[in-house]
Amino acid sequence: MKLSQLITRRNKGKAAESLACHHLTENGLRLIERNFHSRSGEIDLIMQHENTLVFIEVRYRKNNDFGGAKASVTPAKQQKIKKTALYYMQKKGREFYARFDVLAISGEDKSLTYEWIQNAF
Repeated sequence: MKLSQLITRRNKGKAAESLACHHLTENGLRLIERNFHSRSGEIDLIMQHENTLVFIEVRYRKNNDFGGAKASVTPAKQQKIKKTALYYMQKKGREFYARFDVLAISGEDKSLTYEWIQNAF
């Protein structure tokens, strides 16, 4: 893979996360943290909805070939997100209600579609 392709992919990922954050904020969630890292993995967005912490995996796909964006959140990826979320909650030293959502974005530019899957796993 060429470096230019990698940079473009990263830029698209960051842009998708920004779009997702805006979309979710408009739907009543409040941003707590972006791109939280631990040894187990990364969580794209950590947001709050009422008294619940919401750990959100953002996926973008140009089209639905190979199952689309939501199909790309594999059981292995789900486990990494769960471990990272547990670490986050332990680090904060408080107990929270928690849920795991996926925001799948597909399409291009003016024809983007959002599929927000609450309690995805």
